[in-house]
Amino acid sequence: MTTSADITAPRTVATSAFATLAAALLGFFVVTLDAVIVNVALPAMRADLGGGITGLQWVVDGYTLTFAASLLSAGSLSDRIGAKRAFGLGVAGFVVASLACGLAPGLAALVVFRFVQGAAAAVVMPSSMALIGQAFPDRVKRARAVAIWAMGGAVASSAGPILGGLLTTVSWRWIFLVNVPVGVVALVLLTRVTRSGTQRVPFDRAGQVTGVVAMAALVYGAIEAGRRGFTDPAVLAALTLAVLAAAAFAVVEARGGHPMVPPELVRSRTVVASVVIGFAFMVGYYGMPFVLSLVLQQRGLSAPATGVVFLPMMLAGLVLTPLVPRVVERTGARPVVVTGLALMTAGLAVLAVVPASAPTWVTAVVMVFVGLGGPTVIPPVITVLLGSVGPARAGTAGGVLNTSRQLGGALAVAVFGALLTGPAGMRISLLLAAAVAAGAAFAAVAGLRD
Repeated sequence: MTTSADITAPRTVATSAFATLAAALLGFFVVTLDAVIVNVALPAMRADLGGGITGLQWVVDGYTLTFAASLLSAGSLSDRIGAKRAFGLGVAGFVVASLACGLAPGLAALVVFRFVQGAAAAVVMPSSMALIGQAFPDRVKRARAVAIWAMGGAVASSAGPILGGLLTTVSWRWIFLVNVPVGVVALVLLTRVTRSGTQRVPFDRAGQVTGVVAMAALVYGAIEAGRRGFTDPAVLAALTLAVLAAAAFAVVEARGGHPMVPPELVRSRTVVASVVIGFAFMVGYYGMPFVLSLVLQQRGLSAPATGVVFLPMMLAGLVLTPLVPRVVERTGARPVVVTGLALMTAGLAVLAVVPASAPTWVTAVVMVFVGLGGPTVIPPVITVLLGSVGPARAGTAGGVLNTSRQLGGALAVAVFGALLTGPAGMRISLLLAAAVAAGAAFAAVAGLRD
């Protein structure tokens, strides 16, 4: 005999799974939006708050660097206190930091609040991935859920440039204030999510300190090199510190009792390949909009017009996102990822040689090839990664992957910003991004396994 409890239980599980996916999607949406919406507003910020290219780089990298530096600990935090609680803390912190960015009285304050915003985003990202892994234990359903979750990033990437351009016509401050209502909705949905499991994992203080120092010194050195030159003592000191801290981090993680990056993850070919792909993908996908947003507006385009140039690229990725999981089910992840990276490589290389006199629509069309890499690279890689480590390491593995992604984006802005101060800076930047994407394609062939 069927009882009301028998009927209610599946409905409750289904409702919780839907709420989990919706909350995770919105969380991914806002943290991705803030990575892309800023680019087209940079000239308006400079006009309002002052500062040169270095200041603008820190507005972008203040967010991305803290995002990357905090992700490893954030992944462990998600495993330790539960993905639901970690996600709630991250979203709440992100909402408060976004409000502070929107009200920032000067450039220095804006950079500081961007650091806080990045730290909160770091908590949101791995916990949202872990929530999906817990809510969808079936491999096929999880792959489709990851694809839907990725739609949050795809929509943010699509809407970011044009939304940033439109909001900038009113005030650049609205590009941050728009996060507040979205974050509140995500928190409301979180109340319907079932409680997450926890693990007792001590905090790896030495690993966190050495990791943060290594990444911060590397990005600082790359940014300041554009203003001071690579032979400047401060730049050389920063890059030397980055190397020493990275070596110390490797030693701590290999010998520590409770490392943020467990050795078994490093020994996994799939994990290593995923990390390399994530880093390389963001070099092109994050570095290119930073470069072209500045260059196109230097050539006379307005902020809204610049956003429109990015729209075909983003829409192409948005349309393709829901179709990719079914292709992956038939072919496996590796062919799809390799194809996506090959398209990115071709698009970046062609963009590098498009003459400044070419019509803007030519640039927009070529950028579509880069946009096709969005849904064909990261979602399949995430699905393979989660399947290879299991639920117990989902938060940690997600933190490692996303650290590599954010570090790739931060370094792209730092290095490309430095290159833009010299002749042929745009061309060299895009060719460098194309070379990195090509290297990632070879890494996918060699190391990515379903």
